[in-house]
Amino acid sequence: MAVKSIAVVLVNMGTPAEPTLGAVQRFLREFLLDKRIVPVPRLVWRPILETSIMHGHAKKSTQKYVSIWTGTGSPLLNNAKAQADALAARLDTRFYIRPAMRYGEPSLKSVLDELYSLDIKRVLVLPMYPQFSTTTVAPVFDALGSYIHNSQDQFEYRTVRDFHDHDGYIEACAKRIEQTWESQGRPDFAAGEKLLLSYHGIPVSVRDAGDPYAGECDNTTALLRERLELSATECEMTYQSKFGKGEWLTPATLERVVELGRAGLSRLDVFCPGFTADCLETEEEIGILNREAFQNAGGGNFVRIECLNASDPFIAALEDLVQKHTCGWD
Repeated sequence: MAVKSIAVVLVNMGTPAEPTLGAVQRFLREFLLDKRIVPVPRLVWRPILETSIMHGHAKKSTQKYVSIWTGTGSPLLNNAKAQADALAARLDTRFYIRPAMRYGEPSLKSVLDELYSLDIKRVLVLPMYPQFSTTTVAPVFDALGSYIHNSQDQFEYRTVRDFHDHDGYIEACAKRIEQTWESQGRPDFAAGEKLLLSYHGIPVSVRDAGDPYAGECDNTTALLRERLELSATECEMTYQSKFGKGEWLTPATLERVVELGRAGLSRLDVFCPGFTADCLETEEEIGILNREAFQNAGGGNFVRIECLNASDPFIAALEDLVQKHTCGWD
């Protein structure tokens, strides 16, 4: 049996350890104190965070986590572990696959410490965000840079910047959508029913400062429309998860969902290409909040299409990414 000599770390955003106020507050504090997420001086932001955010917002977030928590824990962590296990089963025995979280546990630092203790010195860090953003991928690279800066010995590192237009990823998204249509029927596009592609939003100021995220979301959407043979009218694109009072990318998912409900749309399917694993933003925000908003506004059937999770086509895409980015590491 070959000795494990290459590690692949699949890094997701993060999750609280449990659906309690204290755990959610700890998670939000770590997340919202990152200057990539809230680019405000700490002396100004910290008092706001510790008052209004740590009380009102944290309580609401806790209730949301309670609504999706499973008997085995966090949906995001469960899905991340399943992805790592499925990828390990496809790769040869040289590879050691570990999930990590940018915020919360298992932290990227703890996973890298584990790899060092195992004497694995070649590490591929693969952020599980298909589209690059300074609010998602960049914080992972920041954490990696901090680890390197504080280490006396070093790994040999490689990283994956994005995979928003990767053929395997686009095919995996299309297959996930088509599998849902096989089991629940295809929307009647001729009658005006729609597929909505909802991406996590970012502030307009971040985009205007040079963040390429919106353009990469546009590219993913165009490739998916082409693969599914759908028009821009049949397959719309929106942004979700606005936080704070600033201007964010539009159209907003929730606002568009309400508009379509008021128009009496008989069916709306929603898929989130920017989320590779189901989590709070897909299960609660889309599956509960947006579903209720659509139907309360007068809409009909609301179909939330699951994320890629550990589906075979997506794991095959990850395998291809790993093989290409570790080429030459014998």
